[in-house]
Amino acid sequence: MTDEINSQEALSAWVKQQFQRANKHLAEKGILFDTVVVEESRYMAPEVAVWKIKDTKKNVYWVISGNLPADAISVSVANSAREAIRHFSLSWQLKAQNIMSSAIVDNTQKEFATLLTEKAEMLYEVQENEKWWQTG
Repeated sequence: MTDEINSQEALSAWVKQQFQRANKHLAEKGILFDTVVVEESRYMAPEVAVWKIKDTKKNVYWVISGNLPADAISVSVANSAREAIRHFSLSWQLKAQNIMSSAIVDNTQKEFATLLTEKAEMLYEVQENEKWWQTG
């Protein structure tokens, strides 16, 4: 894991930056943000933020950002932030395997596959760690 975030100010800045990354990712896919479901979103600074976001068409997505590639899935795929993280972890592992098993793999693709594998393993550890999921 990377360096700890030591102050409320630094945490707030990190959360804002990750929210902007999540929104940018959606916008690049033609999805326009409407609202965020704050009580179901999770922030595990400085590694990962998982946002439950409603778009202007009332579709709902889990969007991941942080010290990893931004990505999004429909809420129909996962019922909670924890399940969404598990899904991203498995999905990224499969994507990395598919990249590496393709007939022609250049260095950029190899590097991306390695990144996906590393981040998938980190996400798996996050979703398995009970400290992130305790309420109250």
